[in-house]
Amino acid sequence: MAGGSAIKAEFVIVMGVSGSGKTAVAKGLASIMNGVWLDADDYHPPQNVENMRNGIPLNDEMRWPWLASLGTAAKEVAHGIESNHVSPKIFIACSALKRRYRDFLRDHMTPVTFVFLDGSREVIRSRLDRRVGHFMPPGLLDSQLADLEPLGPDETSVTVSIDAPIEAVVSTAAARLAAGEIDSPSIKTHNTAGKPVTQGEDR
Repeated sequence: MAGGSAIKAEFVIVMGVSGSGKTAVAKGLASIMNGVWLDADDYHPPQNVENMRNGIPLNDEMRWPWLASLGTAAKEVAHGIESNHVSPKIFIACSALKRRYRDFLRDHMTPVTFVFLDGSREVIRSRLDRRVGHFMPPGLLDSQLADLEPLGPDETSVTVSIDAPIEAVVSTAAARLAAGEIDSPSIKTHNTAGKPVTQGEDR
């Protein structure tokens, strides 16, 4: 490249609880924004998948190896992109429920923007009830909502409501990312009861 400057990959982590549409949105964003995408579910150890299939919530000990594998894969993809001077955007579907998980991912992927798919328990549960062929049972939704920690004001993020057709969710997220419209600390998210809470607020 001119001047010898290297292309650096940019990471976008599409996050939220199971059933919020992470995979579809990450895949859609990669398609319309000329990027590549990864699904964090592909990097779960087999025992994690078996636990979830049996309705056993994952704890931190179970999640760290998964996040480490995802971080390694993301860096390998980024290296390939940077080496070939092609599109530098990598979209990753990953729950990233807790702040410490997001901090870990941020250490492996810089710069990173989180796209939080925000929706009420009722909307997400209705989608889980209609989903087939996935190892995550609807019964684990409440444990995921309990683990979900709101994004803090120091986390670069975009919050998008999922109470719309998937095409609209993708286009809204793409437009905000392209325009650099990052959330302010006053953006509201939802807690486990579906009531609004301010990002960064203690729970």
